[in-house]
Amino acid sequence: MRTLPPFQRFLDEHREDVLRFLVASVGRPDADDAFQETFLSALRAYDRLAPDSNLRAWVLTIAHRKALDVHRARERRPLPVADLHERAEPVAGARARDGGGTGGEHWEGVRALPSRQRAVLTLRYAAGLTHAEIAAALGCSTEAARRAASDGLKTLREETTDVVEPT
Repeated sequence: MRTLPPFQRFLDEHREDVLRFLVASVGRPDADDAFQETFLSALRAYDRLAPDSNLRAWVLTIAHRKALDVHRARERRPLPVADLHERAEPVAGARARDGGGTGGEHWEGVRALPSRQRAVLTLRYAAGLTHAEIAAALGCSTEAARRAASDGLKTLREETTDVVEPT
């Protein structure tokens, strides 16, 4: 029978995948807090986990739920709008802070997708999970995960096409 590794080794093995997923899902400013919440929740439940569990899928499921919490919290937060007339242009270093190597502008479009499509695309492309692993993490069928990925990509392509005008 397989035993669970010490929690520190588990954290070291999965921290980069979880952080990459969270940055892609919620953006850099909120990713650090969601990362901490993810591993605190994992630590609390770690001793009750079955030894033969898929640890990567398990921790990314927790991260997905924390990302949903961030999105829900954003919906409840008031938006300050006093005297805002123009949209500020991003500064040169904004891309590095907003997602660094995760293609900031593309992930902004992903963050605007419905929750299932957003979750599937971030698990697929930011965390590198297979459709079967995504299905396990989200509690849906493999076909549903593939369909959500396809629909999300189609929406992103349509939005990109709408923005770019033929010359």
